[in-house]
Amino acid sequence: MKLPNGVTGFYDSKVNKPPQVDGKQFKQLCFDFASRNSGKVINFITPQYPSNFYYAHVEIVGNQFYILLNEHYPYLAFASIVEFGNIKFINRPVPYEKFSSFYRVIGTGELNVPLNQKLLKQTELNSAELEQIAYWKPETVGWIIFNYWD
Repeated sequence: MKLPNGVTGFYDSKVNKPPQVDGKQFKQLCFDFASRNSGKVINFITPQYPSNFYYAHVEIVGNQFYILLNEHYPYLAFASIVEFGNIKFINRPVPYEKFSSFYRVIGTGELNVPLNQKLLKQTELNSAELEQIAYWKPETVGWIIFNYWD
């Protein structure tokens, strides 16, 4: 997966500032998905320092999971745990269908790819992002796209 400039939320100039996704649309889609599947949204969180993603904690037929959306790019993922410094990514086929027409749904196969120098050289990440990566030492691509860096 080629990581675009600003996906981490860090940038080195106003010219390099990453785009923003529509958080209101994401929230609406999460609530719609939950209600259409006899579920509920337990909590909806907007990106707040130091995180770079929106997430909805949902419950569908007794199963709880999280729907994550990167704040800057339409990259969506699912997780069973979302805690500071600990996100456990999972695959969820039913919500995948609902969200895939709006976002690029990234599965665990891509999210859990180990980070290495070869992969970093193929990205469009800016110098501020590369500094953060050197500092935080994320182990996977998912930890770059969905992070709690300050």
